[in-house]
Amino acid sequence: MAAERRASLAPKRAPVLTVLDLDGSQPGQPPIRDRIETGAAVRLDLRDMGRKLRLWAWDCDYAAFARRLPAPTAAPEIFLLGSGDYHHLTAALIERRAEPLTVIHFDNHPDWAWTYPRRHCGSWVNAALKMPHVGRVVTIGCCSNDLAKFDRNGQNLAALRSGRLEMHPWYRMPTAIDQDSAPVPGHTIAHGELAWTNLAGEDWTGFLAGLIARLPTDAIWITIDKDVLAREDAATNWDQGALPLHLLEQAIATLSRGRRVLGADLCGDYSRAGYRHPMKIAEAWLDQPRRAPGNLALNERTNARLLALLEDVL
Repeated sequence: MAAERRASLAPKRAPVLTVLDLDGSQPGQPPIRDRIETGAAVRLDLRDMGRKLRLWAWDCDYAAFARRLPAPTAAPEIFLLGSGDYHHLTAALIERRAEPLTVIHFDNHPDWAWTYPRRHCGSWVNAALKMPHVGRVVTIGCCSNDLAKFDRNGQNLAALRSGRLEMHPWYRMPTAIDQDSAPVPGHTIAHGELAWTNLAGEDWTGFLAGLIARLPTDAIWITIDKDVLAREDAATNWDQGALPLHLLEQAIATLSRGRRVLGADLCGDYSRAGYRHPMKIAEAWLDQPRRAPGNLALNERTNARLLALLEDVL
C-alpha cells in the first residue's frame, strides 16, 4: 500500500509517442506530422519490413521487428501501427513489458483464431495469452462474423471458457456451440447455444465500472483497431463495426482513471496492401473488402481525437 501511495504521489510523466511507420499511412497526417516535426513523437522508419510483416509474418521477420523496437520506458507509451493488417505486432509491444498486465482490446474482430503462420493479425490474442505476465485479454466491440459458427473456425474457446479471455460484442446474435460451460462475463452458454451480452443494449457506464472492478491486474495495456468504429468515424482495410467514437473515448478515459495504463497502441488506418506472397493475396481476396474506402480524412480526424485524449489521460 505504501508503494502504491508513493506511486500515486509521483509526478506524472508525459507519454512517449512512437510512430511505427510500416506503410506510410499515418506520418503525413497533420496531427501526427506536427508531433514528429516538433519532437513530440518519434518516427521509426520500418517500411523496409512493411510487406513482410503485413497480414502475417514468419517468425524470423517478427523477431527482426521486435529487435528494432525501442526499450520500454517508465513513462506511458503510445504506438501508432498504421493499417490493421499489422495488429499482430501489438503482441511484440506487450511482450516488452515485464509486470503483470491486462490487455484491453477494442476491435471489430476477436483475433483469436489458431492460424498458420502463427504471427497473424487474426491470432495475436492467443500469443498474448501465452505470455506469463498477461493476466487476461478483454475484447470489446466485435460485430464481425468471426463470432458465428466458431466451433468450426478454430477459435480459442478454452480461453473463453476459462475467463482468461473475455469477449464483449457490440452486437451479435446467439451462436451454436457443442459444449455447455459455466457462465463468464460477456456471455452465457446453455443448451447448445452461446448468448452474447451485447453492449449495444447495455448501460455503457455500468459496463465499464463492472469491467474495471474485476480486472485481475493493476496495470493495463489498451490496443485499438479503428475497424471497431462505424464507417462515419474510420476508413480501414477491413469490415467495420458500430461502436460510437464517443463511447470509445469514454472507455479510454474511464479505464485510465480506474487502472494504471502502461501503454496503448492504435491501428486501423487504410493503406494499399500490394501483397506479393500468394497466400497473402488469396487470404486478402477472401477476407477483405474489394474496394478502397472513400474518405480517408476520417482517419486523420479520429486519430487527432484519440491521440489528444491518450496524451491527456495517460
